[in-house]
Amino acid sequence: MTMMQAAAAAVCAALLAMQFKGQKGEYGIYISIAAGMVICFGILSKLSSILDTIREIGSMIRIEGSYLAILLKMLGITYAAEFASNICRDCGNQTLAVQIELFGKLAVLVLSMPILLALLKTVQAFLT
Repeated sequence: MTMMQAAAAAVCAALLAMQFKGQKGEYGIYISIAAGMVICFGILSKLSSILDTIREIGSMIRIEGSYLAILLKMLGITYAAEFASNICRDCGNQTLAVQIELFGKLAVLVLSMPILLALLKTVQAFLT
């Protein structure tokens, strides 16, 4: 899926959802969610080229492979949390959207702890 296809799908879904807003508002939400899922799957199809590039970067610099895996997990968490929170906002549930964002931030923080500890150990080794 190209960017133009994704943009066209999103605009068509938004216009179609707007048509249902007056009579059957819940259909508009379902259309928006479906379009978001289609676009999300389009993004996932591009993931292999992104992973190949990250692996190549990892081979160029001396970095442990597990750290790159952690960074990819962080990226996935942020996208999933943003996607889910936007859907909740579209459905009119602001409180749930904020809670999903908070959970995503805390999940990223938990994943970042091993990297932070490794960094601190490296700094400590240089200082002693």
